[in-house]
Amino acid sequence: MSVIYLESKENAKIKHLRALIELNNYRKKHKQTVLEGTHLSLAWLQQNQHITSLFTTEAALEHIDLKKIQQIYKGHIFILSEVLYRDLSTLGTTLPCLAVIETPQQSSSLNFNVDTLILDDVQDPGNVGTLLRSAAAANIKQIICTKGVASLWSPRVLRAGMGAHFSLECFENIHLEDILPQFNIPVYVTSSHKPQSLYTQNLTQPCAWVLGNEGQGASPYALENAQAVAIPQPGGQESLNVAIAGSICFFEMVRQRQ
Repeated sequence: MSVIYLESKENAKIKHLRALIELNNYRKKHKQTVLEGTHLSLAWLQQNQHITSLFTTEAALEHIDLKKIQQIYKGHIFILSEVLYRDLSTLGTTLPCLAVIETPQQSSSLNFNVDTLILDDVQDPGNVGTLLRSAAAANIKQIICTKGVASLWSPRVLRAGMGAHFSLECFENIHLEDILPQFNIPVYVTSSHKPQSLYTQNLTQPCAWVLGNEGQGASPYALENAQAVAIPQPGGQESLNVAIAGSICFFEMVRQRQ
């Protein structure tokens, strides 16, 4: 392991890091992304995964969490000034740690017989990351995303997922029309305008969940080709946040199976 000091924001490695943080097309082109914070970096390393390069500050280098990372990671550590790091960071107050990794590529094929979360045009990175975190906690291992979904491996989605990505099989840019007819298990779609209650469904066997766009809700195709269920809302709100709605569905499934 070597420690290298970088002082200029015009340095090629700094420019590369900034582009990975800010530009989705750049991340796709280089097949890399950025983990921000020691929690994600440690979770990644503990999955026996590789960090390409690590950026931090001189003061943070002596912190116990950075020491833990150094025990596993043996590559270059690039030291930035506090000012330069703050200029790059999207978190602000956390322990300085930016890790560049190779973006995992899809290594398996879709399984139409297992619990699955299908995100259809869910665009907010916080919602997407939260849904992945809830799905992982509920033991849903397969995630399918349509083209309009926020990029799963963007730094913001990774941050909201809190490491959930690392235990999931994720598929992106999939068309609903190509997959819904192939499922051999019940497929549910959430809609606040349908009469069937979530709590009347038998969720003890594998099933798939379709969650739609934050503003528009489920797509017409999903509503026509999946079983629509509603979450009772006696307080009278028009709808629930999609990440909250999905989490309620997942853990009703968990409750029924215990």
